[in-house]
Amino acid sequence: MGKTPIILPYNREKAIEYAHKWAFGRNPAYLNFDKFGGDCTNFASQVIFAGSGIMNYTSIFGWYYVNSYDRSPSWTGVNYLHEFLMNNKGQGPFAQRVDFKDVMPGDIVQLSFEGGSRFNHTPVIVKVDSPVTLDKIFISAHTYDRDNYPLTNYNWKDIRFLHIEGIRKY
Repeated sequence: MGKTPIILPYNREKAIEYAHKWAFGRNPAYLNFDKFGGDCTNFASQVIFAGSGIMNYTSIFGWYYVNSYDRSPSWTGVNYLHEFLMNNKGQGPFAQRVDFKDVMPGDIVQLSFEGGSRFNHTPVIVKVDSPVTLDKIFISAHTYDRDNYPLTNYNWKDIRFLHIEGIRKY
């Protein structure tokens, strides 16, 4: 790339506002993936985009949505989104895995219902009460639509938290 990126802050307020607005609806600008394995990561990506405003159009390994046929695997795939956010050195949002005590509204959580390395669900954190404990984290999600829903109402075998660090712009 050659150029040094500008690191922009993630706009958590815009992300959360979007999550609340669309938690029980579908933005017509995006295909609803409920009938194609679930809409949770599509919704999480929309929320992250609302807070970042920058996509990464790198073929295959980027993070973008143009339409239902022109999108990256990371836009709608739970594990692909994790890989993108953790490894993105290019344009767009980037994240790190953190302990639940370090999450903030606008971050995402991923759940594995079977265990192992396969994660199945990507809710968005919309509220964290103090002191932070798992039962004080509240999410919004699609597929089974939720808003201000207690994270501990899910029954998971494995869990990971992704804290959005910022957005790179070249």
